[in-house]
Amino acid sequence: MSMMSEFKQFIAKGNVMDLAVGVIIGGAFGKIVSALTDDIIMPLVGAVFGGLDFSGHYLVLGHADKVTPGMPLDAARKAGANVLAWGDLISVTLNFLILAFVIFQLVKFTNRINPPAPAAPAGPSEIDLLTEIRDSLKK
Repeated sequence: MSMMSEFKQFIAKGNVMDLAVGVIIGGAFGKIVSALTDDIIMPLVGAVFGGLDFSGHYLVLGHADKVTPGMPLDAARKAGANVLAWGDLISVTLNFLILAFVIFQLVKFTNRINPPAPAAPAGPSEIDLLTEIRDSLKK
């Protein structure tokens, strides 16, 4: 069997296609969650904390001479300063938590709609089989 035909068989399997669709939908869903966090949740959090926008906060670790007070994070990076963008970490962490919560709710909802199939009835136990064999040998 040639490598191309093996590859075609591999791609044609249902699991590979399901995975591809899942990755594409997951990427799009991640963008939605990022927009939700960046455009709705973080401004509300900033409003609660007096107009604080976390995404632009950073700590200069090196080359502080290249940074002026109040310089935006992107400008500080472009200037060559070594920065610890702790505000960006807060935004990304919130994105993750929201995404994980939404996925949890989707799985929970799906499990409620499609309950798991009842377990197949268990066959006779090993002891039952041995007892049956013993009884048949006695006869």
